[in-house]
Amino acid sequence: MPTDDSANSLEQRRLAQETKNERQVWYFLAYFLFGIHFVAFVMIYAVRHAK
Repeated sequence: MPTDDSANSLEQRRLAQETKNERQVWYFLAYFLFGIHFVAFVMIYAVRHAK
């Protein structure tokens, strides 16, 4: 049976990892949305300036 200290330490580590993972998800989402919009603007530019 784990002691209170080790259980608390494990919980803190799990929480820190979860926070890190959540931050990585938000970064991925931000880059993904930026990339989608960038590609869309390039395509709009290409279509509007096509001869």
